[in-house]
Amino acid sequence: MEPQKLDVDKLANNFLEQCRSLPKIRVAVIYPCSEDSLDGAVEAAQMGLIEPILIGPQQKIVSLAQTLKIDISAYDIIDIAESVESAKKAVSLAREGKVDALMKGNLHTDEMMHEVIKVDGGLRTSRRISHVFIMAIEKYHKPFMVTDAAINISPNLMTKRDIIQNAIDLFHTFNKNAVPKVALLSAVETINAEMPSTIDAACLAKMAERGQITGALVDGPFAYDNVFSLHAAETKQIKSPVIGQVDIFVVPNLEAGNILAKQLTLIADAASAGIILGASVPIILTSRADNIRSRISSCAIAAIMVNAKRTMREQHGYYSL
Repeated sequence: MEPQKLDVDKLANNFLEQCRSLPKIRVAVIYPCSEDSLDGAVEAAQMGLIEPILIGPQQKIVSLAQTLKIDISAYDIIDIAESVESAKKAVSLAREGKVDALMKGNLHTDEMMHEVIKVDGGLRTSRRISHVFIMAIEKYHKPFMVTDAAINISPNLMTKRDIIQNAIDLFHTFNKNAVPKVALLSAVETINAEMPSTIDAACLAKMAERGQITGALVDGPFAYDNVFSLHAAETKQIKSPVIGQVDIFVVPNLEAGNILAKQLTLIADAASAGIILGASVPIILTSRADNIRSRISSCAIAAIMVNAKRTMREQHGYYSL
């Protein structure tokens, strides 16, 4: 029997409910020069999620706000003409502890990430930086993650290890006592020497078994249909506790992940949020084509992460995410 359907509208509501009692976080919004990027930041602020600092060409931002009939008089604007310089300033504010998170506006991801990943002056940590989509579709019974569909183009084995651990740590931010089920995706569910992703998946599953990846049940390789659908798995006589219960889908490369995430959004009408992990602060990253609902959900996730980090530091003096 297939699992029951999910009310996808609850995804954003669940995140917002978790934020209800949390203080706002300070967010550097990089180059908010499009309708959705500016409106999303302002609406997130009005909902009590963030305190935005708008970084970009002031005249353009003010003109856009007037066109959209948005009041931005309460928010600081740092007047910088170019998108790359805006990203550089946002990273500088994060390094100085003046903001808790970054939010990508209307600029290319690689422009922002060039500043984030700099060895000197960036936001690197000991963990490889990666991206996670948190998604919900009606046909699947619970929210799930897809990683990495935005940052690491062709990750090697150890990069995949960090990608997985980043996602697991994020899962535990929301579900402290649960054990997430991680599916390592490929085109087939057997090891094939001509398909490197199947070999990586087998190694990663063994690494999890031996404690090199912690906090989750990790299995693979799987073809997407075999791990998503109980019926497909039963037809092929594939058995795993991950099948039909996946919390985290790990894709073999960025191309596969990007295609999967966009298919789920456009064809399955997925509700989604996007966040970059592994940097010293969370980075809210959605597609430039994403709607305001997605941006607000992403802001809520960042707020939950930042406040969890504060709590962990107060209690234990450290935080791993």
